[in-house]
Amino acid sequence: MERIKKLKKYMRLMHRKGVRLQRKLAELGLPDYSIVTIFSVAIGIATGLAAVLFHDTVHLIRHFLFDDIGNHFFGKWSWLIIVFPAAGMLLQSLMIQFAPEVAGRRGVLEVIKAVALRGGHIPFRTTLFHFLAPAINIGSGGTVGPEGPIAQLGGGVASKLGAVFGLSDSRRRMFTAAGSGAAIAAVFNTPLGGVFFALEVILLNDFHAPTFSALILASVSASAVSHMFLGDQPAFVFTQLHSGTVSHYYLYAILGLSAGLVSLYYLRYTDQVSRILRLSAISKTPRWLRMTTVGLLVGICGYYYPLIFGVGYDAINAMLADALSWKTVFVLLLMKFVLVPMVLGVGGFGGIFAPSLFMGGCLGFLFATSLNVLGGMSLDITAFVLVGMGAVLGGINSIPISAILIIFEMTREYSFMLPLMLGVVISTTIVRLALRDSIYNRKLEQQGYRLSSGRDTNILRRLLVRDNMRNDVMLIEENLSLPELVERMLENPHHTFYTVNSEKKITGMISESELRPIITDYETLRSLVVAHDVTRPGVITVRDDDNLQNVMQMFAKNNVDEFPVISALQSGKVIGAIRRQDVLLAYNRESLKFNLVDGFANEIRTLEKAKSVSVSGDYSLAERPVPPRFIGKTIAGLRLRNEYNVEVLMIRQLHPFAHADDAHPVIMASPDYQIHEGDTLVLFGKDSAIEKTANWK
Repeated sequence: MERIKKLKKYMRLMHRKGVRLQRKLAELGLPDYSIVTIFSVAIGIATGLAAVLFHDTVHLIRHFLFDDIGNHFFGKWSWLIIVFPAAGMLLQSLMIQFAPEVAGRRGVLEVIKAVALRGGHIPFRTTLFHFLAPAINIGSGGTVGPEGPIAQLGGGVASKLGAVFGLSDSRRRMFTAAGSGAAIAAVFNTPLGGVFFALEVILLNDFHAPTFSALILASVSASAVSHMFLGDQPAFVFTQLHSGTVSHYYLYAILGLSAGLVSLYYLRYTDQVSRILRLSAISKTPRWLRMTTVGLLVGICGYYYPLIFGVGYDAINAMLADALSWKTVFVLLLMKFVLVPMVLGVGGFGGIFAPSLFMGGCLGFLFATSLNVLGGMSLDITAFVLVGMGAVLGGINSIPISAILIIFEMTREYSFMLPLMLGVVISTTIVRLALRDSIYNRKLEQQGYRLSSGRDTNILRRLLVRDNMRNDVMLIEENLSLPELVERMLENPHHTFYTVNSEKKITGMISESELRPIITDYETLRSLVVAHDVTRPGVITVRDDDNLQNVMQMFAKNNVDEFPVISALQSGKVIGAIRRQDVLLAYNRESLKFNLVDGFANEIRTLEKAKSVSVSGDYSLAERPVPPRFIGKTIAGLRLRNEYNVEVLMIRQLHPFAHADDAHPVIMASPDYQIHEGDTLVLFGKDSAIEKTANWK
């Protein structure tokens, strides 16, 4: 206990020093790019060291179990190595039992959610837990990969450094993604692969210039650290590579097609395993028994085929050297295909990148071997193994660019790039056409999240135009003369005007770009031209009952920054306008609301006793019972932000059977939640605004 207190004291001291350092950097007047560069390199070095430590920990556990104990102590009872994966799974089950909430925040999905929804914040205890648990699983022979845990480790280290230095949420979001990519770059020795992993997976293809710079700097720095400690040798070694002539490219296309089907079947099999494990008869079985049973199954398979243990790079190198029979490779493919979803499904910790490479290598080996034996060809097996690896990696994970770059950097060979790109693109296309989304987005949707370009589109779907539009839209008559039009535009700060007819229905829009060409002939045209003559027809409008997700999609499709808003009740009547900036502000405001719930968790818990809690400066949290006039209305319908300038963070519900002293259940404040009698609202706002709600009726 004393050590924990000392550690907390040390972390607080580091935070203060970090904030001071950031202030000193600000005082130097360095340009923003220089500050991003400094932090990116620092995060790259830190995540590189963390990745090296994870790599060495896995190898230490594996060496201790399989070399020291397995060879020296078991001897002729070598079959006892089957207990190693089972023991590893048992230990992981105990860790889950001890910290179930932390254990549930696993892998790449947790990093995606942290970056998109929580400003890049990953609790450090989560990082520590997901450093140890996957290391135990992989080191004890679990047939999974390190990339999920290592991405979470890198993101967690970067997030903690961001907290120590007091970075803003936007900066920490960027550096958390950079940390994940840097850790991948360090472990796989693929700096470019790490960059595009972060872009394609963590940021969900949200390309942004400052972010891109941070990703490159962090990944290169992490790779340099990895080279220092782990060496600069490529992961996959082969003596020669002949990809064939252009006439052989159709074979790589067929291999890409096969890889796409294997990837698709693997993803569907994974879903099926998850459904089976959720069955009541199985889910009621103790977790430790389920996990130990699967671990024992892995151990039995590994006893007969040791290459199935761990990440499987030894097996891939053996295939590249054509040192395995096709029967052995076929069995290894089946085992990996079947076991990986089972290990991860019951609760084992690990990733699917390395298994994807393994299965793709097996597929390419079997494909080339079958053509050589049955078709009388003399194909180079090495090229097909490598293309198969990239095709299945890209297909299962929906990361075409990352897959191509990772294979290229792990082999240091560019002569087969065209066949590799052909196989990867075909495989990825097949999976995306069949499933319509990536494995990560599908899992996020199963958890209730819809993210696009790093943003939660569910947040925008819950918000309506009428609550976020501007009422000061500028409407002018179609027959307004040119001098009056110019005078109006000079007197008003608006850049866009909308013309309306006699029925007040919108007929077009006028901006500075429409007026600029006729200003040169103003004296000639002033008595001839009216507003209708220069208006731009075909104005796209939105209704006040549209949600902001639809509006954001319309902004993406049309090169405009503003839409006029028409009334849903009075057809065609213009009642306001909404700009792209308004949608982004609404999104950021709602995201902040959810972040406040996480950040003020302790304060919210104290509201059960104290009905008002000061949280920062002149801002407070407060509980307010709903007055009778609120009952039956929705949170959105109350429009408390407009009337009282407060945000509803949560709702404490009165349970009909609860004792008076019991804690009442608390739920998130969804805009469409309907107020019930006995509800209590948890409000956030300035002290002056909170005071106004003290006696509302």
